[in-house]
Amino acid sequence: MFHAINGQTNVNGEVTDYIRFGKGKHNLVMIHGVGDGLKTVKGMALPFALLYRNLTKDFTVYVFSRPVNLKPKTSTEDMAESLYKSIKSVGINKAFIVGVSQGGMIAQHLTLKYPDLVVKLVLVVTLSQPNPTVNSVISRWLEMAERDDYKSIMLSTAELSYTLQKLKSSKHIYNIISNLGKPKSLDRFIIQANSCITHNTYERLSEIQCPTLVIGGSEDKIVTGEASKEIAEKIVGAELLVYEGFGHGLYEEAKDFFKVVSSFLLDK
Repeated sequence: MFHAINGQTNVNGEVTDYIRFGKGKHNLVMIHGVGDGLKTVKGMALPFALLYRNLTKDFTVYVFSRPVNLKPKTSTEDMAESLYKSIKSVGINKAFIVGVSQGGMIAQHLTLKYPDLVVKLVLVVTLSQPNPTVNSVISRWLEMAERDDYKSIMLSTAELSYTLQKLKSSKHIYNIISNLGKPKSLDRFIIQANSCITHNTYERLSEIQCPTLVIGGSEDKIVTGEASKEIAEKIVGAELLVYEGFGHGLYEEAKDFFKVVSSFLLDK
């Protein structure tokens, strides 16, 4: 169904889980956030295909995790380099890139270093340099991770990401999720979280030349909506879309999100 495939790349001993789904003629690489530090995409091809089924007609979608054995102090720039190697290893030479949250940070480095790879770029609820809000949030998450408090990380993420309406309707689900699926170690999450508060591409953003869409939420309690505006102002010709009343989880809540992204990528 949906041509869903689970796979791994192995580049010089660096192993990375990835999934592929869809049958469209356009390659689309989606880069997700720090949740990857809690669970890679291993075995998730069909669930992702169902979740993003609106993309499967026009795109062949790839989602790459960070390397399985992520080394301490790995930066977002290091992650972009690993991602590039994985992308090339599966035969992709050109692709649309959509980066969400930390994935958007990695996407910035990827585009800056390998501009010939990126046809168009979409940066969603992300930032280009640290700010007090993200520093405070990540610091709290790191404290939770250091005491092995997975449940608090999951509940905090939900509370900071979603609108009150969604939280009220789905609170029981988050309570269930927070008690299931705890990883054996939170080390990968700690590494990825730390990379967010050291990420900084702000002064280089003007070097990005490909068509770019920046999407933010006015009520983003993790990276702030201002961070999206900041990025759009630095990238020449970038389009900016701010969802009023939505936060960090807008890509799950805004009903027209995938339509907007597809229209931008396909010039509809």
